[in-house]
Amino acid sequence: MGDEIRTILEQYALQNAVKHQDVPRAGAVIGAILGKHAELRSRAKELNAIIGSVLAGVEALTHEEREARLAEIAPDLIASMHEKREKSSDLPPLPDAEGGVVMRFAPNPSGPLHLGHARASILNDYYVRRYGGSYIYRIEDTDPKRVVPEAYEMVREDLEWLGIAISDIVYQSDRLGIYYEYARRIIGIGGAYVCTCEAERFRELKLAKKACPCRDLTVEENLLRWEQMLDGTFIEGEATVRIRTEIDHPDPAIRDFSAMRIVNTTLHPRVDATVYPLMNFSVAIDDHLLGMTHVIRGKDHIANTRRQKYIFDYFGWKPPHYLHYGRMSIEGLVLSTSSMHQGIADGTFTGWDDIRLGTLRAMARRGIRPEAVRAAVIEIGCGGTDISFSWDNLFAKNRELIDKGSDRYFFVQDPVHLTVKDGPEQTAHAPLYPGDEERGYRTITFNGEILIPGKEMEGNDLIRLKDLFNIRVTGENTAVYAGDSLTEIRAAKGPIIQWLPPDQTVPCRILTPEGIISGVCEAGVAGCVGETIQFERFGFVRIDAVADGCVTAYFTHR
Repeated sequence: MGDEIRTILEQYALQNAVKHQDVPRAGAVIGAILGKHAELRSRAKELNAIIGSVLAGVEALTHEEREARLAEIAPDLIASMHEKREKSSDLPPLPDAEGGVVMRFAPNPSGPLHLGHARASILNDYYVRRYGGSYIYRIEDTDPKRVVPEAYEMVREDLEWLGIAISDIVYQSDRLGIYYEYARRIIGIGGAYVCTCEAERFRELKLAKKACPCRDLTVEENLLRWEQMLDGTFIEGEATVRIRTEIDHPDPAIRDFSAMRIVNTTLHPRVDATVYPLMNFSVAIDDHLLGMTHVIRGKDHIANTRRQKYIFDYFGWKPPHYLHYGRMSIEGLVLSTSSMHQGIADGTFTGWDDIRLGTLRAMARRGIRPEAVRAAVIEIGCGGTDISFSWDNLFAKNRELIDKGSDRYFFVQDPVHLTVKDGPEQTAHAPLYPGDEERGYRTITFNGEILIPGKEMEGNDLIRLKDLFNIRVTGENTAVYAGDSLTEIRAAKGPIIQWLPPDQTVPCRILTPEGIISGVCEAGVAGCVGETIQFERFGFVRIDAVADGCVTAYFTHR
């Protein structure tokens, strides 16, 4: 029964390690076993006595070796783990959508897209594909102070990378005449007025639930003021078109909100104009004229939905169906466009694809696939609950996409030089991909001098050089050949590490969100520019460039 217990322990330990890409805790393994094998509960002490050596054996294996071993001793477990266990990714149905939908993605061209934008663009794209119809990319560029000219092209490229199926592109800056006409119309029906109060004075009145004097002007007086806004009589800050709402509305932001304003201190890159619509006015006009059937956006837009309904009501239009999803917090990367602008300007960031940024182009440079981003977003869904974005979930989906296509190589971080005595002349034949002989092998010739990761020296005297043999560290920079037995390494809980001969390496630096990691890698890596590879026992990286004999890689994930 002892061997049977060890086998059961090994099966569950390997299953946990393969699933989570890490060595499990003893309690997690034993708890899982006792939960499914009640007959072993009386032998808990025996399980506890054996689990340490079992976990040591699992820790000594690479991820691929763990999968291979699990397939050998429990093929049913490994088969079930590799099945496509797609969660039901069907998002909730949309009302009145069976005949097709018209939806839109409407960013401001102030910079490239980031992960937050990806959610809106992908959710809308999902429903257009599901029901059929049109997907309009509407560029909301009517605030010249926020427009970054190069962002027009960057956003389009980001959408192409994501695989968003755009039906048409609409520039709001091309539609100023339309907004002017509808501003005149809504003033003409008494739904808006032209306010010339100073901004601070209007704010004081609004908060006090009092109307400003301009609210009592006649339609004719307001139309004259509107023409004066267009002909240059007023300058920036002197006149604003406001939508007439309840002056005592419970939400101060709803009270007589702004619809059109003058901007003559900033030039627009596409049009020569001084009067521009505010977002709520242009969005309401366009959502109607472009035939939007459904609008999906964050719940931070709920107040905007309420504002826009006033405009729909004044014109007698039927509003689209609105769906507001909860906030999604994204930790660890910079998402603020203004912070990105400032960091690029002062040299903190190298550009919009700096690995520390949350832009889609930074994700692409790291080796994140758009299919992984799409899958993660669809799984998050469009519920109203606030959530935290799961990097682990995104990385797991990306790992499934890139693993099989990523060749394996050695990377030695912070290398320490060792002279190994009495080692036999030997050439290691390390597979480019474990278990796939057709992919080929890398040859690494041992010549007595090696580089190993410095941290592996700490507290370890017996070490296994992966795909070679064992060594015993005898001094600061010396070691001796210690045989070929893997059993001895596992019993001693010795690490299995990467190693490289000094004359078969190239310098390598890996950019991560936390900083740069330096070391050396196999010379063959220099031929992998643009590809995603895996540095064994380190993680996946995308080889970005080779310059002056040094490889630069972007860290993807573990």
